[in-house]
Amino acid sequence: MSDPLMENDDVETMILDSVEKWLERDVRPHVLRFDHGDEYPLEMVEQMKELGLFGATIPEEYGGLGLSATTYAKVIEKIAETWMSLTGIMNSHLIMSSCVSRMGTDAQKQKYLPRFATGEIRGGLALTEPDCGTDLQAIRVRAVRDGDDYVVNGTKAWITNGIEGSCYALLVKTDIDAEPRHKGMSMLIAEKGEGFEVTHKFDKLGYKGIDTAGLTFIDYRVPVENLIGGEEGRGMQTALGGLELGRINIAARGCGLASAALKDSVAYSQVRQTFGKPICEHQAIQLKLGHMATNLEAARLLTYAAAAAHDRGQRCDMEAGMAKYFASETAVENSLEAMRIHGAYGYSREYHVERYFRDAPLMCIGEGTNEIQRMIIAKQLIERNPV
Repeated sequence: MSDPLMENDDVETMILDSVEKWLERDVRPHVLRFDHGDEYPLEMVEQMKELGLFGATIPEEYGGLGLSATTYAKVIEKIAETWMSLTGIMNSHLIMSSCVSRMGTDAQKQKYLPRFATGEIRGGLALTEPDCGTDLQAIRVRAVRDGDDYVVNGTKAWITNGIEGSCYALLVKTDIDAEPRHKGMSMLIAEKGEGFEVTHKFDKLGYKGIDTAGLTFIDYRVPVENLIGGEEGRGMQTALGGLELGRINIAARGCGLASAALKDSVAYSQVRQTFGKPICEHQAIQLKLGHMATNLEAARLLTYAAAAAHDRGQRCDMEAGMAKYFASETAVENSLEAMRIHGAYGYSREYHVERYFRDAPLMCIGEGTNEIQRMIIAKQLIERNPV
């Protein structure tokens, strides 16, 4: 009799091997060109479709790969180690898919998940607004019922895949008077159409190549059948459930970027010489490398622990928050240390190191700031350990 665990290990190995070969062949040689030009990687996206990456966590019954959160985290780490922007194209799309998979009606799952899985429909999560990020209950985008439609008005900001995507899990207010406020929030499956406008593309410090946009809705109509779950007032619950996977993704990205910074530093320190010997023989550099490597391993363990809790179906907002917080801070620290180890070359656009330094801070902000993560961790500690 075959061992299911061994079968899972075999599938994971096969997927990771396929991703690694694709990265080496079709991504790594072109990263600097796309990053420096802030150019959307259309051909790479098509290759991601062929690999099934847009269906990575979508259940197999709907045509997805049905990957566990643990395997998904390893895939994201590997991609982020080469080019972190590609993971964002996947992540926002898969959070949208997760909202439908977890909370959607059977009809919504049947209609959308197979098309999400193939990448025929790609999109993301539309939560943030110009005056609302961390405090989601303060959203102002309004959806008013009008017959068989909701009429949506308002503005969203910082929406990943906002230009190149075509469908979004859109968080709206359906009852502005509800108390508590989250009871008046709902989530809609919103496909682009009349009244749905992309206003502009944000020009960012890092995270280049991926489109981050502002969206405006002017009397935009969404069929009532696209209300996720078919019941108003569950939007906050739907969003927060998706963010657990999103924070595991961010943690895995942090691990990937921190690993890239470490690998580049280990290699460079062996060829760069000062005072008659490779700089890796200087104690000051050894201290940096030792600290970078230890923090990376700790970040990985936290990430895999959060992913394992998610796979067990456990509430894991504390574990995902810990992983996201520590791994993202590790990415920032490792990127800065890599720049110092590389010296002037680390500041040059000829090397990848300055890109790591520009990309890393995003992880401390995205999917909930690290300040919020620490508050979530503290509240969960108290809730789980009552006196």
